[in-house]
Parts: sequence; C-alpha cells; structure tokens
Amino acid sequence: MTTITQPAPSPLENSFWKSTLLSFRAMLRRDGFGLIMLFIMILFILGPIYSVVLWAFAERWTYPSLIPQQFGLSFWERTFSRADIARALPFSIVLALVVTLISAAICLPAAYAFARIRFPGRQALLLSFLATNAFPRFGLYVSIAVIFFRLNLIGTIPGVILIQLVNTLLLLIWIPTAAFQGVDKSLEEAALDVGASQLTVFIRVTLPMVLPALSAALLLTFVNTFYESQGALIVGLPRVVTMPVLMYPLINSNLVVQFGAIVSLVLWVPSVLMLVFAQRLLRGGYLTAGFGL
Repeated sequence: MTTITQPAPSPLENSFWKSTLLSFRAMLRRDGFGLIMLFIMILFILGPIYSVVLWAFAERWTYPSLIPQQFGLSFWERTFSRADIARALPFSIVLALVVTLISAAICLPAAYAFARIRFPGRQALLLSFLATNAFPRFGLYVSIAVIFFRLNLIGTIPGVILIQLVNTLLLLIWIPTAAFQGVDKSLEEAALDVGASQLTVFIRVTLPMVLPALSAALLLTFVNTFYESQGALIVGLPRVVTMPVLMYPLINSNLVVQFGAIVSLVLWVPSVLMLVFAQRLLRGGYLTAGFGL
C-alpha cells in the first residue's frame, strides 16, 4: 500500500504565515481593547435587530436553534389582517404629519426671529426648550394629563396632538435657528440693493440656503413624533390608539412573537431611511449652534 505524502511548505509560505501571525498579535496588543469594545457594541446593536428580522419571517423557531427551522410569510398576512393594526398604522402616519406641520407653522417663524432679532433673555429662552427633554418625560406627561383631564382633552385627538407638540420644540427651534444664523447677510443685502423686496429676498436667497437644514429638521421631527408613545398612551387612551401605543399589548400580552416583530420591522425600516436622508441633509454644527456656541 502506497502512502501519499504532502509536499512540505516552502520557506516562502512559512515566512508569509509567520509574518501574518506576528502582525495579528501586534494588532491585538495595540488595539485589543478597542476591538473588544467594537465587538460588544456590534453585538448589542445588531443582536436585537437580528432577532427581530428572523422572528418576522419565522414560521417555526424552537430552542436551542440559533436560526428558525422554517421560514415563511403567513404571519405577515395575519398581522395586517388585524383590525387594530389596519386602523392604527395609517392613523399614526397622518397624526405625525399633522403634528409636524402644526409645529413647523409655529416654530419656524419663531426660529427666524431667534436668529435675526436680538432681545433680552434670548439665550435663556432658547435653552428653555431643552427643559422638555431634560425633564423626566413620564412625570411631565402625567402633570400635563391632569390639566388635560380638567379640560376634557383626555382620549381626544387634539389632546394627543398637543402633547406631541411638546416633543417637537427642540428640533424645530434649534436647527432652523442655527441655519438662519448661518446665512451670509451680505447676499441678502446685495439683493435688497438691486430692488428686491424682503419677501423676494427670503424666497429667492434665504430659503434655498437653509432648505437642507429645514428639511432635515422636519424629517427628524416626523420620525420622533411617529414613535412617541408615552404621551399618546397617557393622554390618548382609550379612544386614541397610535401604532407605538399598540405595540405595548402586541409585545407584552401577545404570545405570537411574530406580530410584534413584523410591526417593529415595518416601522423601523422607513424611519432608518428617513434618518439617513436627514443626516445627509444636515451638516455638522447646527445643534451646537442652537446653543449659540
């Protein structure tokens, strides 16, 4: 019986693998802690997303398998045939659009005034919009709900709109204020010198320059409003149910995990796309400029 012997590695191959191993060890000694932190961050960020995506398409997934034993789309049909989801999803989109538009009508003129008018207490008033985000949200909403109860706004759409407007002030004041401050006034003055009116200057000169920042602020406000749940839960129930509020019973009291995973995935993908688009529009420094830094 003949034996087949493998050719011995050439000295060149040995040198290559040895240098590769030494480079890998040197990288671990130099950047080992950073690589470990990067792995942990990826695990904590992508791990839940991995689970949601798999559950959304899983027909059967039992322990201890790391992936579903059977994939399918039957739960998608069952999810969107539910009457509560069919009502809540379009209602939440329309509600977020209405809140965003109302907030824009209130905040954008105020942002323009903050950027162009110097008055006593201006900086303190700008910083006061941070209070709604620095203060614990649940306690704030409960306090507002007590007032809304006396005004018969509990369980009404106007009540939910008002409570969600509170969350829009930060983005739609700070970012547009910084954008208007960044406009070169010499361009506006040049247009005025050639006979253009104030309105024409604003439409033809100022607005095109701040439009990317305004678009980003509106997109971020829409996404933030669409996902707001605590205020809508406290003020809206039992008659006004948004999609984020509906997620509570879908996740907590429903044994069909796929329902919550599918709705989460459907809500997550558009928001990520909108946030990426907003990030491309929004240039660095607008948020810090809102502080006047």
